[in-house]
Amino acid sequence: MSVDRVLIYCDGGSRGNPGPAAIGAVVLDPSTHPPSTLAEVSESIGVATNNVAEYRALIAGLEAASDMGARAVEIRADSQLVIRQLEGRYRVKHPALRPLFDRCRALLAAYEQIKLVHVARELNTVADGLVNAALDNP
Repeated sequence: MSVDRVLIYCDGGSRGNPGPAAIGAVVLDPSTHPPSTLAEVSESIGVATNNVAEYRALIAGLEAASDMGARAVEIRADSQLVIRQLEGRYRVKHPALRPLFDRCRALLAAYEQIKLVHVARELNTVADGLVNAALDNP
């Protein structure tokens, strides 16, 4: 399957910080109305912090989209930290986040156009639901 652009909603969460954690991501084709789902990820990742889960969710979404041939990607996430770090507005201070940040940057390098959007949690319900489904059924 090949599409020109993809839209990725992603979310990660932990119950406790750190605690049992899970990730959720949905890859959409924004050229259809409504946007059609191209891939979904919902999985438990063991014990992790919330920020690690947020990064792992984005990585999973980008990996799911990697074979679709898109030239443009839009990321929508409710983690202000992840979005601002990828924009270069916040520094990556925690050593555990550096390899995850680097992996995201490497995956994003495949795209000609990148748009990073911080969204309110209420606008990220599909990815949030995938996280909770994985946490509730590990």
